[in-house]
Amino acid sequence: MRFLLSPRTLCVALALPVFVACSDDNDTGTTSPDTTRTYNQVERLGNPLVSEVFFMKRDHGLHNSTAPATDAANDFGGKIRAFTNAFNRGPTIANTLATVLVPDMLMVYPNRAGNTAGWLSWALAAGYGGRTLQDDVVDAGLTAIFGKLLDPNATVVTGLTSDNISTSTRTYLTTFPYLEAAR
Repeated sequence: MRFLLSPRTLCVALALPVFVACSDDNDTGTTSPDTTRTYNQVERLGNPLVSEVFFMKRDHGLHNSTAPATDAANDFGGKIRAFTNAFNRGPTIANTLATVLVPDMLMVYPNRAGNTAGWLSWALAAGYGGRTLQDDVVDAGLTAIFGKLLDPNATVVTGLTSDNISTSTRTYLTTFPYLEAAR
């Protein structure tokens, strides 16, 4: 009795030992996984509205791809001043915002009272800094730019001190995870 294999079957039979011997296993004798990671920064959001409000769209990529340590060299303070000057907000608002937002980092001072947490509280009231879940940081930012928050003598730019979106109606817990269950 004669046994013939088709050419296709013969190819598979001959190639099988080669494929079985191949492996991408880089066994170095250790059993722990490789934890080396390379991260690619895509977006940088320290303080609210810095890139979105103060910088021209063409500068968003520069802001997103650089670190806070380069903010002064990239003249981000100058960009903030140019924006506020375009709206005639005055030197007090321009200089305060440029000073507290460059470098663009969300500042937290854990040696200060936790009940003083809030956006820019570290700069304006010697507070804890950071943000709380209740902070409406968009309205706070717009009020800092277009309202009287940073300069009581400034003229309020009507219609620009709020995004007109009410704060959350959710309740917050006093312990982690702080957020109520999803509805």
